[in-house]
Amino acid sequence: MTDDRKPARLPEKLVRELAREAGVSEEDIRQIVALVGLDRASILREARLLKKDV
Repeated sequence: MTDDRKPARLPEKLVRELAREAGVSEEDIRQIVALVGLDRASILREARLLKKDV
């Protein structure tokens, strides 16, 4: 049995908006989405935590 699910993806425009809002890179946002999924609040929470650690 294989896992045919595709990874979560956001439109590039939304990736840019989230990156700007949280103060992290677009690549950081993509990696966060891969980990937590498409929930905006979760993405922003993780991005802000990431920014705090840098």
